Amino acid sequence: MIVRTVTLAIALVMGTLTSQFPEFAQQYRQRLAGAIDALGEVVADFRRDAEAENLSPQEAIARLESSGDSFARRRAASMERTITRLDRLIAQWRAMERGGPFARLNALVGEADPDLVRATASDFEPAVPVTIEGLVSALVGLLVGLFGTRATVAGSRGIRKRMRRRRALRSTNVP
Repeated sequence: MIVRTVTLAIALVMGTLTSQFPEFAQQYRQRLAGAIDALGEVVADFRRDAEAENLSPQEAIARLESSGDSFARRRAASMERTITRLDRLIAQWRAMERGGPFARLNALVGEADPDLVRATASDFEPAVPVTIEGLVSALVGLLVGLFGTRATVAGSRGIRKRMRRRRALRSTNVP
């Protein structure tokens, strides 16, 4: 009786936790869009400055890199990182927008930006799963919790059974 109660409790906790994954993905997407907007402004400003000097962004970065000024060289490196990150975030956002609900979850798992994940997690607010992906995620978690607990209980019962048999064999073999 207690094993069934614990199994059910674990399954319900797992279902509740996994039901939050689509909500986390949705809050992550909001942060992703905000990061794209912010980085896009920085890159656009840099491109305008480069164009004012009749330079492409790559030529402007190269000029900064070749400068004798250590600040300019650091700025070149930071702009390269910013442009690369912006391109990566845009690609992830497009993958999330093109895909259906479950493809969005997959895109988050496979290509998440660590800084955005940390920021999303720090401000995460759970929500009731009323979307199909929330309900499916809850069901998957419930089943993982249910079968995982049952497998663990069954495994521990088997181990205990083998230990009892070994003890019984040892006690019958003692002279």
